[in-house]
Amino acid sequence: LMVWLRRTTHYLFIVVVAVNSTLLTINAGDYIFYSDWAWTSFVVFSISQSTMLVVGAIYYMLFTGVPGTATYYATIMTIYTWVAKGAWFALGYPYDFVVTPVWIPSAMLLDLTYWATRRNKHAAIIIGGTLVGLSLPIFNMINLLLVRDPLEMAFKYPRPTLPPYMTPIEPQVGKFYNSPVALGSGAGAVLSVPIAALGAKLNTWTYRWMA
Repeated sequence: LMVWLRRTTHYLFIVVVAVNSTLLTINAGDYIFYSDWAWTSFVVFSISQSTMLVVGAIYYMLFTGVPGTATYYATIMTIYTWVAKGAWFALGYPYDFVVTPVWIPSAMLLDLTYWATRRNKHAAIIIGGTLVGLSLPIFNMINLLLVRDPLEMAFKYPRPTLPPYMTPIEPQVGKFYNSPVALGSGAGAVLSVPIAALGAKLNTWTYRWMA
């Protein structure tokens, strides 16, 4: 019975975290955050995605103890998000309306840290968490630059559920944040470390609950 409970809890956590990751991506990963509000909300987007990725990836990686598991987790998130994009497509939006974030390279850095430090949990938290926070905004901005006319798309296909305070506006380049990538990377690197520690602690709590 306990073996069954362990396995059930393990897979339940994977599904819950991955599904929530997908939902957050749909809400924070469309053109509104990626382009119209890029100079302000891209920073928020970067922090949310970095912390969300690192908490689930390090939990899953430490649960199995196998380097490479974080990349596998990021792949699950990516596949879920690509499938969820079909819901927007069914509503008449173009299939690239929701931009799928690039999680996998950052998760690979976390895996490499865990592997290179011979499965050192604290190194994975500190070094791996920092690398995830630093790299994810960079990869996502490259991803954004490859999107076809994001501003035109945002005005042509506004979200039906968009609240009034999120009405698309022209980005004020350089007026408030000179570099959303640098600010997102800096804030993400700082915040991803304690969130990675939380993911590691969740792993401990799960084992304690199952014991």
